[in-house]
Amino acid sequence: MKTESVWTKYSEKQLKELEKLSADYRTFLDEGKTERECVSYIVNRIENEGYVELAKLLKSGKKIKAGAKVYAVNMDKSVVMYHIGKKPLEEGMNILGAHIDSPRMDVKQNPLYEDGDFAYLDTHYYGGIKKYQWVAIPLALHGVIVKKDGTTVIVNVGEEEDDPVFFISDLLIHLASEQMEKKANKVIEGEALDVIVGNKPLKGAEKDKFTAGILEILKEQYGVEEADFISAEIEVVPAGKAREAGFDRSMTLAYGQDDRVCAFTSLDAMLSIKAPERTACCLLVDKEEIGSVGATGMQSKFFENMTAEVMNLMGDFNELSLRRCLANCRMLSSDVSSAFDPTYASSFDKKNVAYLGHGMVFNKFTGSRGKSGSNDANAEYLAFIRQVMDDADVSYQTAELGKVDLGGGGTIAYILSLYGMDVIDCGVAVLNMHAPFEATSKADLYETKRGYVAFLEAK
Repeated sequence: MKTESVWTKYSEKQLKELEKLSADYRTFLDEGKTERECVSYIVNRIENEGYVELAKLLKSGKKIKAGAKVYAVNMDKSVVMYHIGKKPLEEGMNILGAHIDSPRMDVKQNPLYEDGDFAYLDTHYYGGIKKYQWVAIPLALHGVIVKKDGTTVIVNVGEEEDDPVFFISDLLIHLASEQMEKKANKVIEGEALDVIVGNKPLKGAEKDKFTAGILEILKEQYGVEEADFISAEIEVVPAGKAREAGFDRSMTLAYGQDDRVCAFTSLDAMLSIKAPERTACCLLVDKEEIGSVGATGMQSKFFENMTAEVMNLMGDFNELSLRRCLANCRMLSSDVSSAFDPTYASSFDKKNVAYLGHGMVFNKFTGSRGKSGSNDANAEYLAFIRQVMDDADVSYQTAELGKVDLGGGGTIAYILSLYGMDVIDCGVAVLNMHAPFEATSKADLYETKRGYVAFLEAK
């Protein structure tokens, strides 16, 4: 069973829709390089589309009914949206669930130091990265600094044309004979991923002249002290905007497409539906890259608690009804899959791999080696999904994450499946996954959005 490139099937109208969606996607990537920035973008957009914050409804005491659009935010890092359908919530929802965190480096709580006349910020990498890919490229700083009085200072440096950028140094090739003999995972050590942020001493300073210069700038521009790093969350990400790639402009090259490509298409699909039969839900969470842990990860009770609140606003809540609702849900775990790379063809099973430009991807299972840590969707649910996609004329393909014994990965799918609901992984194929710049196909973006709409509208 072979799939083909979907590009040739599009009409002129569809190609215009595809390019508009891709342009909006690049804006989302540029404005959402961190979880907090993603949530801010999402909230602004959905409120313009009539979504009302759950907390406001709870304060007002108003009840909701079919057609209502409700959302809730968790610690500015996760968000859930509900478009209430005609059927009772106890009969379940159609859920799209993606994550909005991406591999990066986090600035430590005591980060600033100097050595060899350079000022550095010490970092701790987040998620699975090839550390050597992050040296000698322009970097930006995004995040927040929260002062003791509760004031929040927004940090975003390195993205504008006249902004300074930052970088991690690498050893010049002329002196790298010993370095080049190391294994790839040792070429750059984690503790060597320290970002150079300055090289000018502060005139008149008696000691630590280079860090003193940086602290003076931070004081002048942001009103913060060195101790404020303790209550800061600053992420180090590649500098630069999302770009069209290829002479034919068929692809998008950008940071953070795992998994913001699925988050964006899920969001866009939610805003495209009109009057769903079953309640439509979009859940965008944090911390997937480190195991979905913590208060903002999928393992928290945020989704379950918010669903209970929504049912209560509809006058339908009791513990048994909530359990029935969650068990009767259908979910697409909206996450990316690895795209076939001819340069590294030996790492893939060509019969069971996703190809860029061949449409949205379904992964019956993920996990590693013997499906360890996987949700494995049942055949009945796959048959239902096939029918939904074929009825909507959505182009799709099925895949596994590389050859059986090479490794693997996981998603949030297994966590939601614990409620007893049907779940399958589904999303966009990505080339260069977890690299500073990842590549996707515009056609796959378009087909995935169409597939998500068809799923949300399924009865």
